[in-house]
Amino acid sequence: MQYKCKMTVIDKKVFADLQKKYLEDPKSGACPFYEVGAEYLFERYGDEDTFWTQGKGAHCAEAWDCFSRYVYTALQGGSIMRGWTNDEHIMIACCNDGTRPVIFRIERLDYKVVYVDAPAQAQATLADAFKNLDGVTDATYRPEKNFIEVFMDRNRKVSDDKIIAAADKLKVTRID
Repeated sequence: MQYKCKMTVIDKKVFADLQKKYLEDPKSGACPFYEVGAEYLFERYGDEDTFWTQGKGAHCAEAWDCFSRYVYTALQGGSIMRGWTNDEHIMIACCNDGTRPVIFRIERLDYKVVYVDAPAQAQATLADAFKNLDGVTDATYRPEKNFIEVFMDRNRKVSDDKIIAAADKLKVTRID
């Protein structure tokens, strides 16, 4: 099993009364760095390690300090917030800017990497077929990596045998 972490900006707040009272620029407004709806995907598989590359200046330092621990935990397959949120794979976090906080939804994505000995078109077709498996939420062929990612419902894991059977006559050479 492999893990990715999807982070989505779900809200931005502005506390104008606090900005007026405490800031050098009392009309600073909302955070200029993030936009509601923006999504960020972190992964650590093979030669990919976007936790480090996206963390170096790609995010506001104050926000990164607040959410990076949850992203890292998700990438290691851990529970982001067991016993706190109604789904331990999801965390709601915000930056520590008290006058204009940004609120993030952080979600662990569970997936398997499937290597198939087949031409690119056959693998793309197979990825579409994997989407129909019970317990699969999505499947994507990554031509630049020559593998298929099979994303799973956290509550209904898909066995390797089920994936191999769905490949039909195509030869699955490895599943990570």
